[in-house]
Amino acid sequence: MDLHIATSIVPLLGWAVHGSILTRRLASARRDPLTGLHTRAGWTARAEHCIRRHPRAAVLLVDLDHFKTLNDTYGHAAGDAALTVTADRLRSWCGRNGTAGRLGGDEFVAVVQELAAADLDALTTALHRPLDYAGTSLPLAASVGVCRLAELPIPALTDALAAADAAMYAAKGRGRRGSRTSR
Repeated sequence: MDLHIATSIVPLLGWAVHGSILTRRLASARRDPLTGLHTRAGWTARAEHCIRRHPRAAVLLVDLDHFKTLNDTYGHAAGDAALTVTADRLRSWCGRNGTAGRLGGDEFVAVVQELAAADLDALTTALHRPLDYAGTSLPLAASVGVCRLAELPIPALTDALAAADAAMYAAKGRGRRGSRTSR
C-alpha cells in the first residue's frame, strides 16, 4: 500500500473508532443502569415519535407506593430488586406497542400506542404482585396515572405528562394501589 494512502486512512480509522465509542456511551447514558429502562431523555424522544404516529396513544406515570418503607425495612438491595422487577413488569406490559422509562427514584413512565381498560387492569395487577426476595414475599403496590392523548385539546407530551401526573396523585389520594385516568 502506498505510504500516502496509508497515512490518510489511519486518521479516518481513528475517527471511526472514536465515533463508535461515543455512540455506545450516548446509548448507555440514555439507559438507567439499574433497570435498563430508558432515562427521561431517551424515553422522551421515543414517546414524541410514538404520539406523532399514533393519535390514540396514552401516557402513563407509575409511582411505587410505600417504597421508602420497603427500602427502610428490608434494605436497599430489596429496594433495588423492587425497582428492577417493576421495570421488568412495565417493559413486558408495553411489549412492542410502547416504551417504558424510569424518571428517577421510584417513578416510571410509559407510552403505548393504544390503551384499553383491560390493558390497564392487567398492568395494575402485574404491578401489585408481591416480590419474592431472599425467601420473603415483599408486598408491592403502585399508583398509575393515565392520560390518553386524544382527550387533550393539543396532543403534546408535556401536557400528557402533567395530566397523567395529576391522575396518578388522584389515584394515590384514593388510598393507593390503583389507577386513574385524566379528566
